Amino acid sequence: MPTNEELLDILTTAMAAAAAGVTRPERRFTTAPELTAALAANDDAVTESLRPALLAALPGSQWTADEHGEGPMPAGDWWVVDPVGGNLNAIQGTPDWNIGVSLVREGQVVLAALHAPAVTETFTAIAGSGAALNGARLTVSTKTDLALALTGTGQARPSSDPTHADLRGRAIAAMLRSALTVRQSIPVGQHLTHVAAGRADVHWQFENLRSHIAPVLIAAEAGATVTDLDGEPWAITSEGYVAAAPGVHAAALAILGSLR
Repeated sequence: MPTNEELLDILTTAMAAAAAGVTRPERRFTTAPELTAALAANDDAVTESLRPALLAALPGSQWTADEHGEGPMPAGDWWVVDPVGGNLNAIQGTPDWNIGVSLVREGQVVLAALHAPAVTETFTAIAGSGAALNGARLTVSTKTDLALALTGTGQARPSSDPTHADLRGRAIAAMLRSALTVRQSIPVGQHLTHVAAGRADVHWQFENLRSHIAPVLIAAEAGATVTDLDGEPWAITSEGYVAAAPGVHAAALAILGSLR
């Protein structure tokens, strides 16, 4: 069996190759079917390139690209893939999109990578071994005052449930009263890798989707404190989470945990 380091090398090379398949339609969508087709075309292009490479790299492994899935993972080795995080941005022609992949073994995440081609950044992490950006070690912010913190959240998945929108709105309003700024955008992976790199200080979600596994590991391995909304250590089965620089995590959690 290849080592985790060898698998990570294979993964990052395969991700760079797969990114070439992501395109913007010749004209922007104006109907729901056009949007659906454009999103699917990019997801399919990445999957067709990435899936055979990863399954061949780790014999017996399995694949899931259900980025909106949640809950415990089945037994065995699983490549958990978000083919195009921020796919909507990609088809609109903006640079904030990425490919995210984690390897989950017997329910525990062991390695992860997030590749952002438009800005030539590749974030990587191996559980227990730290995180890196283009090979350079990552460290989170050392801030201790939430009033100076750059915070953010994003829509984890499309939803017409008004309670989700209301909760997100209340959280943003509450954080605006205490933090320096609040950013609401997609993709979620971009927020988490910004926390990992010390570019942002707090990211939160009231949902914990499989597409978040890779960037959560990257943030944690860079030194972020990552807990569920009750303050317990983050797990794949957590219902939501706060990932933050250690010096501001408690203050952010106190605000967000009281809103549910």
